[in-house]
Amino acid sequence: MNLRTQTERLESMRDEITAWMKQKRSEVPIPVYGSVDVRDAGWKIGVVDANHFPAGFNNVSKENLAELSTLFKDHINRTHPDCSWVHIYPESHTRNQGYVENIATIKAMIETAGYTCTVGSPDLNGLESVHGISGPLMLTDVALNENDELTVNGTKPDLILLNNDLTDGDIPGVQSTNITPPPHMGWYRRRKSQHYEALRPYILEMAELIDIDPWHLMPDWFVSEDKCLTEEACRIKLAGEIDDFLNGLREKYRSLGIEREPTVVIKNDSGTYGLGVMMLTKGEQILNLSNRKANKLRYAKGGAKVDNFLIQEGIPTALATEEGETLEPVVYLVDGEAASWFYRINAKKSDMDNLNSPSARFENYEGSENPYGKEAHSWHALVAELSMIAMGAEAAEWKA
Repeated sequence: MNLRTQTERLESMRDEITAWMKQKRSEVPIPVYGSVDVRDAGWKIGVVDANHFPAGFNNVSKENLAELSTLFKDHINRTHPDCSWVHIYPESHTRNQGYVENIATIKAMIETAGYTCTVGSPDLNGLESVHGISGPLMLTDVALNENDELTVNGTKPDLILLNNDLTDGDIPGVQSTNITPPPHMGWYRRRKSQHYEALRPYILEMAELIDIDPWHLMPDWFVSEDKCLTEEACRIKLAGEIDDFLNGLREKYRSLGIEREPTVVIKNDSGTYGLGVMMLTKGEQILNLSNRKANKLRYAKGGAKVDNFLIQEGIPTALATEEGETLEPVVYLVDGEAASWFYRINAKKSDMDNLNSPSARFENYEGSENPYGKEAHSWHALVAELSMIAMGAEAAEWKA
C-alpha cells in the first residue's frame, strides 16, 4: 500500500482525527516544543527520532514564526497563566553559530508573544554576548539563591524554558515547578526506546481509527541491552538478535510485495546529534567491526557510556530534490502542533543512509507550496503530532 493514495481518505476523516487529538492532548502534559525526523518510504512513514529540546529553530521558514509565536503564547497562557518573563536556559555551544541562532530565534518568538525574555546559564556567566548567524545574542548572568533556584539579578523568572538536553546530567537551580520541558526528560535518563513504547498505543489507536495496518506508521524496533561490543560474546549475541529481527522484516516485506532487502539502524538508546548511528544489513557486520567503527558506534555526546542499543527498522526515504539529492522532513512543533517544516538534504547519502552528517544542508519553503512530498504532508504532520502526545505521556510517566 502506498500511503499517498490514501491521503484523500485521511483528509476526509479530519474532523474525527481532530476530535481524537483534542481528547488525547487533554490527558497528558503536551510539551511546549519538540522536533521530529520523519522518514517517508511511500509505503511506510514514521518518526525515526524525537527531540524534546529542539535546536534548529533557525532553520524554519520566517513566515512560520508568527504562528509559532502564537502557539508559544497559547501554551504559556494555559500552563503558566501569570507568566510575564521567560528565561531561556541554553546549551553551552558558544562557538556553534547555528545553535546560537536557534536560541535567538526562540527568544524573538517569545518576545513577539508579548513576554520579556532573557538568556543565560551558569556556564555562560561572564560572557556579555555570543555570536549567531544574524549577529550577537545578549546574555544575562544568573545565580543560585539560598534555595538553589536560578535567579537573574536576584529575582526568579516566571518561567525557565530549558533548551539543554542534559546529556551530562541534571543541573542545579532548575528543580522548581517553573521550568519546561521538565529536566527529567534529559538524555541523562531518557531513552529513545521509551518514546517508542509510549508512541505505540497511540499509533495503534490512530491506525484503527483510519483503518490501516499500524505497521505503516511506525518503524519496528527492539533494544539490545548490556552489549559492551568490546567482548566477542557481546557481539555474537547482538549479531544473532539483529539477524532474527531482519528475518522478521523480510517476512513482512514479502507479505506486502516490497521488493528490497531490509536494513536496520543501530544507535545509542540515549543521546543526540546523530552520534553512534550505523546501518546494517546482516548481523555478521557487527562481528567484523573495526575498532574505529566500534568506538564510533559506542561514542555519545559528552563521551557518555553506551551499552544499550536501539535496533530500529530502517525506513528508506522516497523523497528527493529535482537534482536527485536525498532528503527527509524535519517537523517542528509548538504546543503539540506541527507548525513548521524544513528538510534535511544530503547529496552524499543514499535513500537508506543517516542524513544527519556534516554534509547535510537544510532548506525550508515559503508560501503554501511544499515542493517535497506534497501528497504526504498530512501523513508527516499526523505522525509528528502523535509523537508529541507520546512525549507528553513519557514525561508524565517519568514524573510518576
